[in-house]
Amino acid sequence: MLTEVVGAGGVRLSLRVAGAANASAIVLVHGWAQSSLAWSAQLADQDLTRHYRLVAVDLRGHGGSDVPALGYDDPRAWAEDLAAVLDFAGNGAPVVLVGWSYGGLVITDYLRVHGTTNIAGVVLTGAITEIGRNRPGGRIGPAMRAALPAALSDDPGEAVPALTALCSGMSARPVDGPLTQSLLGTSLSVPPAVRAALFRRDVDSSVVLSGLDVPALVIHGTDDQVVDLSASEYAAGKIAGARTRWMPGTGHLPFVEAAAEFNSALSQFAGERFAH
Repeated sequence: MLTEVVGAGGVRLSLRVAGAANASAIVLVHGWAQSSLAWSAQLADQDLTRHYRLVAVDLRGHGGSDVPALGYDDPRAWAEDLAAVLDFAGNGAPVVLVGWSYGGLVITDYLRVHGTTNIAGVVLTGAITEIGRNRPGGRIGPAMRAALPAALSDDPGEAVPALTALCSGMSARPVDGPLTQSLLGTSLSVPPAVRAALFRRDVDSSVVLSGLDVPALVIHGTDDQVVDLSASEYAAGKIAGARTRWMPGTGHLPFVEAAAEFNSALSQFAGERFAH
């Protein structure tokens, strides 16, 4: 099901929803220059949708959501956008919040503003939690380094080859050719100005991570070439009691490359959180 909510500044945010309306909710936050379609293997999983309500958001400037001129460097805008999604998903009850790649940074924006209000637990997968020069929680891998700055350009002669190589480098295990093309198409659909604006930030999340007072699960593919494994090791080291799950032979798309394993881990974590 497709629906929408209104975020900061009246920005319309598109949502994909699966599962029972009255079930405990899992909110899925995608990464840089992607969309809620990244979570297709979770939204279609019969076990997850039988037990939980899954809500996947298109971040501002991405997918089917509005493309405002401003807000991409404002942590409060990201926080209020996500707050609107959580209000819709949980109907006032706490949710499990899942962030992939840049989605992890959006989660820290929410935590910085709202704390753990309406959050039962946090899952970070291949995620950054910081951004800026020499920020350990934002350390990127060789595929992303090779793509920048060309992937931010408004010149298609620069951006298209860079984004093509980046999308091809997201997975370590074989994935369907149509999926790789879909990732590329989604990246190209995000305006260059938005792709660039998301990088114009300098964020230290050490205090936010250290203050996290709900359980956290940190998942990372050991062969991730987009976000370095050390970014997740840093986050896990800051979050008290964080569990880790390193997935050997898996790249930046563990929820696609090893969907069954990822979905099982997510279902187990959510079940524990909602049993309390």
